[in-house]
Amino acid sequence: MKLRLRLAVTTIAAMIPTMLGLFWFDAAAQHRAAEQILVDFAYPRASSAREACEAAPASWGKTLAPPPGGPGGPPPHGKKPPPGEPSRPPPRRARPAVAFAYDESFQSKNPDAPVLSEKLVRAIGGHDVAIAPFSWGDPTVEVLLRMPWGSGPCSFVLARGTTDPEWGAVLPETQLWLLPTLAVFAAMLLAVGPVVRRIRQLTEAVRRSASTAYASAVAIDGRDEIGELSRAFDAAGREIRAQLEEKDRREQALRHFLANTTHDVMIPLTVLQGHLATLRERAGEGKPLEVGVLVSAMQEAHYMASLVHNLGIAAKLDTAEIELQRDAVKLDELVARVIGRHRPIARQLEVSLDSAVPEEPVTIRADVTLIEQAVSNVVYNAIRYNRPGGHVAVILERAPSDGFCLRVIDDGPGIGADELSKLVARGARGDEARKRAPNGQGLGLHIAYRAAELHGFGLTLGPSEFGGLEVVLEGKVAGA
Repeated sequence: MKLRLRLAVTTIAAMIPTMLGLFWFDAAAQHRAAEQILVDFAYPRASSAREACEAAPASWGKTLAPPPGGPGGPPPHGKKPPPGEPSRPPPRRARPAVAFAYDESFQSKNPDAPVLSEKLVRAIGGHDVAIAPFSWGDPTVEVLLRMPWGSGPCSFVLARGTTDPEWGAVLPETQLWLLPTLAVFAAMLLAVGPVVRRIRQLTEAVRRSASTAYASAVAIDGRDEIGELSRAFDAAGREIRAQLEEKDRREQALRHFLANTTHDVMIPLTVLQGHLATLRERAGEGKPLEVGVLVSAMQEAHYMASLVHNLGIAAKLDTAEIELQRDAVKLDELVARVIGRHRPIARQLEVSLDSAVPEEPVTIRADVTLIEQAVSNVVYNAIRYNRPGGHVAVILERAPSDGFCLRVIDDGPGIGADELSKLVARGARGDEARKRAPNGQGLGLHIAYRAAELHGFGLTLGPSEFGGLEVVLEGKVAGA
């Protein structure tokens, strides 16, 4: 249901009971006024007509006439008019009041007299006046009066009259008062027109924004609630756009990660399959296994494992917000794990791998996964791109001012000075790396640099005194 129609229905639903209540209250007020006027008018006239009533009770009961000499007789209990105020005659527009006489058993000698209702009979018990209950829509007013003498055929008198709009009316006599009410109703419907129009504009603006993936703004001017709602929609649209962009970026990163994984793993996997096929053929022919082929197969397997680890870490580093799980990490134990992990591949490549750590443990606050992967990447590169008979050393030292210094030194072919500054960038690779895996992604040193950066550590690359490369990781120890 449209807003304007709903407002109209709601207004009508509220107006109808209100109008009915007003009419009912108006009718009840008129009835109460007519009751009082009828009592004040009928009692003195019936009291002064006792002789005429008792003389001819069968015919008495015509229109009440004013008593000779004015009103007479005492008023009923509780109905005494103010001093000096005469009883009021009914207005000219009201029908004349009529009266009928009844004896002590509430029977009338007049055949035209109505039968008294049980409610009226019960109501007069112990009272001087009983009034018939108000009935909406019935203008008739009936009051039963107890006469002072209390006996005879005229012990009770029933006075019957009618209401008149001039008696106690709440609403004006003319129905023109309905026109302002209808005018207010029409003005209300007209006033809601601009509101409905602005809501429709807002609806169209939201639909347009949604059709363009919330690229277009929801702009409805105004300082009212609809303007505030428009600005809220616009803010929600910007938030949705940001979430969609982040979602697209994550999907792009995922696709990039899958492409990298598929491409980079397929090369060493193909080489590994070739080595395994060679080993199988030689075993089937009963020939001894070639140690070189076995070493190459193990090297490819180790390379694939390192590659998968690097791709996973790179995908984590690509996220907009990285939550580091900082814990106490003992660098001497971390170095021991890295050395133990890489010693088999170093042995296969005939590269000597050594380490040196201080006697006192060196503890830092860091994400152990990222830091360990960073150190592993540096050590793996030093071993992989070294020459047979080469050396790699991992040295952990305490630095001044509560710091630490972790150095990875090799005596391999080294890297030119013009390439050193580029190696930490994603995708950058040295000449030896290009020869070993021309289609690789160059993630190792980039991950090491990003991990150090996120922890507030420093990572520098430079030529070693032995002709190879020296990578230095520096930072503060825990509690510094």
